[in-house]
Amino acid sequence: MNRWFVAAIMAAALAAAGPAHAMTQGNTAKTAKGVAFVNAKGMTLYTYDKDGKDKSNCTGGCASFWPPYKAPAGAMAMGAWSLVKRSDGSRQWAYDDKPLYAFVRDKKPGDARGDGFKGVWHIARP
Repeated sequence: MNRWFVAAIMAAALAAAGPAHAMTQGNTAKTAKGVAFVNAKGMTLYTYDKDGKDKSNCTGGCASFWPPYKAPAGAMAMGAWSLVKRSDGSRQWAYDDKPLYAFVRDKKPGDARGDGFKGVWHIARP
């Protein structure tokens, strides 16, 4: 098959997939504690046991240590990925109905210092 034809088909398929932010929420990477979901910077994402179904209970001071994994404008739920409306009106990604967060003590991609923190924070795994 002609390589230009193949390139044109691939370009069309990527364009049909929609905006990049629709696909970035499902990134995974190897961390110190195994494979986990990560944000666009490669930082480990976590779930919080005290959250409700599609409801974040980590606000105020909690959110300063556990920054919510914010969804960009125009992001759309897809499959197991949903969007949570936070009390400040912003939106946050959730996986399997569990809102996702980063942890300020993780300094580089692959860190997973928040796993098991106070028995209520856990790595978000696919």
